[in-house]
Amino acid sequence: MAAIDFEVPAEYDGQRLDRFLVSVLADHSRSQIQKLIADGHVALHTDRQAEAGHNLPRIAKPNLLVHAGDRIGVDVPAPLPSEVQGESLPLEILYQDSDVAVLNKPAGMVVHPSAGHASGTLVNALVHHLSDLSGIGGELRPGIVHRLDRGTSGVMVVAKNDSAHHELARQFHDREVEKEYIALVWGVVQAGRRIDAAIGRDTVNRQKMSARTRHAREAVTRITRAHHLPGLTLCQVAIHTGRTHQIRVHLSAIGHPIVGDAMYGGVHRRVLRDIHAVQRLTRPFLHAARLVFKHPRDGRRMEFIAPLPEDLTRVLDDLPGWKDRDDE
Repeated sequence: MAAIDFEVPAEYDGQRLDRFLVSVLADHSRSQIQKLIADGHVALHTDRQAEAGHNLPRIAKPNLLVHAGDRIGVDVPAPLPSEVQGESLPLEILYQDSDVAVLNKPAGMVVHPSAGHASGTLVNALVHHLSDLSGIGGELRPGIVHRLDRGTSGVMVVAKNDSAHHELARQFHDREVEKEYIALVWGVVQAGRRIDAAIGRDTVNRQKMSARTRHAREAVTRITRAHHLPGLTLCQVAIHTGRTHQIRVHLSAIGHPIVGDAMYGGVHRRVLRDIHAVQRLTRPFLHAARLVFKHPRDGRRMEFIAPLPEDLTRVLDDLPGWKDRDDE
C-alpha cells in the first residue's frame, strides 16, 4: 500500500474532497476515489483541528469541503492483477522498457473496457502484448495514465509499475507533459489563436462535453501552426490541459469544428466539389502526433512522434493545394 500526502493549495479552497482528489490523483476515477474514502483510506488533518487540540485525523467523506493548507493523506492499495482478458489485437509499440511503453493507438479502438466495450480495447491488446504490465490504475485500466478518444489516433504512454504510474500521473497533472495534435477544421483559423474556456459535462447530453456549463474546469488550447486549404485549415494544436474532448469542444466553440466530428458539428452533408474527399472520413480528423515527457525513473526527456495515419493522409492528398504546398 502506497501512502501519499497532499497539502491543499489555495486554488482548491472550498472544493469537495472527492473532486480535489480526482484533480491530484489523475490515474483514479471519481468512483475509485469515493471508494477509497468509503473504505477508510483517506485522512484529513487541518490547522483548525490542531488549534482545538485534536490530533486525530478527521473522518473523511466525499462531500467534505477542503480548505487551503489542509493536509490529506491517502493510502492507495497495492495494484490488483488485471482481470481483463488479453487479445491478440494489432498494436504498434514505438518504445518500451521496464517502466513504460509508448504506443501508436489506431483510430476506432476504445482505450479501456467499459459498458458496451468489454473486449477489443487497447487494454485487451496491452495485456496480450506486454507480459510485465502491472495492475496499477485498476483492474480494468492497468497501466493507463491518460487516454485518447475512440476516434482519435496517435501516441500514448502506458506505465508498467506503480512508481512509474504515479510519476507520470503527476507530470500530467502538473502540466509538464507536452501534447500536440493535428486537426483538420472547417473554415480559416490563424496560427497563434488561444482558446481559454472551461469545459464540463453537457447538461442535456451526458455523452458530450461543453464550454457552456456551470460545472466546468479550466481548459486551454493553442493553435501553433496553420495551413490553409479551400474552406479548411490543417492545424497543429497544443493543449495545456487534458479535459475530455477538449480539442473537439474548443474548436467547435469558436465555430471551427473538426472535420468528420459528428458529435460536435463537424459533418456536413453538402461540401464543395473540390473538397469532396472529406466526406470519406469515418471519424474526426484528429491525431495525437507528438508526446514529450520525462522518464519516470531517471528524468531524461523523451519525445515521440506518431506519423499521420493512412486514412487521414489519403484525404489530405486529395485536397486541392495540399500536394503542391511549399513546406518551407
